[in-house]
Amino acid sequence: MDIASAIGLVVCFGLMFYGIVGSNGMSALASFIDRDSIFITFGGAFFAVLASKTLPQFVTGLKSFQMIFKMPTVQAGEVIKQIINLSNVARKEGLLALEEASGGIEDAFLKKGIMLVVDGTDPELVRAIMETEMDAIEGRHKENSGFWEDVGSMGPAWGMIGTLIGLVNMLKNLSDPSSIGPSMAVALITTFYGSLLANWICTPVATKLKAKNAEEMAIKGIQVEGLLSIQAGENPRVIEEKLKSYLSPKDAESFVSEGDGGGGGEG
Repeated sequence: MDIASAIGLVVCFGLMFYGIVGSNGMSALASFIDRDSIFITFGGAFFAVLASKTLPQFVTGLKSFQMIFKMPTVQAGEVIKQIINLSNVARKEGLLALEEASGGIEDAFLKKGIMLVVDGTDPELVRAIMETEMDAIEGRHKENSGFWEDVGSMGPAWGMIGTLIGLVNMLKNLSDPSSIGPSMAVALITTFYGSLLANWICTPVATKLKAKNAEEMAIKGIQVEGLLSIQAGENPRVIEEKLKSYLSPKDAESFVSEGDGGGGGEG
């Protein structure tokens, strides 16, 4: 589980909750709960987005929320080691041996690339096929992050709509001065809800989904470059140095010491 996402959302809610009840006690919480404002702001934002999408796209967008809590199944360093192991197999036993070596690989994208190489597909065609699949995956990811961006943009807008509705209702009852304060507070609650939806939920979720997409695309880029290097018959050490350029300097340095240790064991 990606604990950072959970901590961030929970702490943000906790800080907001403390701001509400910290000085005035739990009784102040009732002033920030209004059923009609919730319906207008949250209902309006989500259903306006539904109106701009198909039902399957909308459902998929909602489900993507859970993705922010999932840790990546593989790390870039692990993928590089996997590619190096495959390059050693190909160098010693030939490209056809990769088919057997891929038996324990669960990554469908990498396995597909290996089979293309084993089948003797032209390197440019291998790259084109793999990059086309990457584009398709990235497109689906962008739809999910775009869903939350759309909801985030709708939230404040529908909050303002709710506020305007509340102000109209308030102005119709100016004959009762005692009702102006409570009516104004209710009118402003919808703006609060809109800002809450956009900045507590939607913006962090969309940003996290974009970051996860970038990380996955980087790993798939490593896999494509690695497979093409294996197909070209490059030395495993050369492949390692090439793929380490995808890592941060700190991770690359750590990877070097691990690789040297592994190399010494093999020698």
